[in-house]
Amino acid sequence: MNIRFRITMASLAAVLAGVVAGPACAVDWNTVPETQVVLFYPGQASWEWALTERDHSGAPKFREGKDCRGCHDGEQAEMGTKIVAGGPLEPGPIAGKSGSLALGVQVARDADNLLLRLRFTGAEVSSKSMDPDVHARVTVMIGDASVKESMRAGCWASCHDDLDGMHSAPAGTELTKYLGASRNKLSRQGGGSDYKSDEALQALMAQGAFLEYWQARLNPGKPAEASSGYVLARREQHAAPVVAAQATQDGRQWTVVLTRPLQPTGTGQKKLAPGTTYAIGFAVHDDHAAHRYHFVSLEYTFALDAGEVDFVAKQQ
Repeated sequence: MNIRFRITMASLAAVLAGVVAGPACAVDWNTVPETQVVLFYPGQASWEWALTERDHSGAPKFREGKDCRGCHDGEQAEMGTKIVAGGPLEPGPIAGKSGSLALGVQVARDADNLLLRLRFTGAEVSSKSMDPDVHARVTVMIGDASVKESMRAGCWASCHDDLDGMHSAPAGTELTKYLGASRNKLSRQGGGSDYKSDEALQALMAQGAFLEYWQARLNPGKPAEASSGYVLARREQHAAPVVAAQATQDGRQWTVVLTRPLQPTGTGQKKLAPGTTYAIGFAVHDDHAAHRYHFVSLEYTFALDAGEVDFVAKQQ
């Protein structure tokens, strides 16, 4: 069966066995440092755009190995404001949409789980409702040295020019996020459907060359809905989420806690262990936004217990 479209037996077994992440443990979040991460509106900025000098003046430095934050940390709000107003990266600007969003991030662990607490203030509800069924989505994407692009550019490792809604999206097809390693070749327009063989994709999975994502879907007055999966040849969703999601709302402010066991329970999960540096990226789809109309972060890093990283998950 084709690896790009199957639901793995491991995920099916998780459903049958009822294997899902448990509820968040009792963490005193008042003792956990909170970092404000500025997410910004990216428009149609893709991995290929970042590598192309005629489109992105910083492309030569990026090709030489400079990371995104090395050039743009501190400029996120300014970049988002410029992009959201319209121009080469946004051919269809949305009136009144903000260019950035502040996300409070706290990271902790217990003996068995990693926990993330994420806080943001949503926008006033507008008339532009792309996804009427979901008010907001909070997503975390995890990578490691097996996907070097994620260590340098965070979520942009999976953002290509031919995805749905992007500049080079082909008519009549819909490509979800993917990694360049899953294609035989990438052009300025992306990798299209030029997939590597199933055997090659299976080998990449075995090497851990995928990104893992966790998501909380939020609607006022309702419990958070958890979702999880991984990205290689496409975005795959676990049949049963491997994370638990809890959320509270106070006016327009949302507080979300995501809990994921440290040990993998199936396919498409990273083993979370001390001594490893992980890439982490954040995204928020606010005000019923869908697809690329979100706020995203540049690349960040985390580790368990200790490390020269942006976030250290210390045991509670």
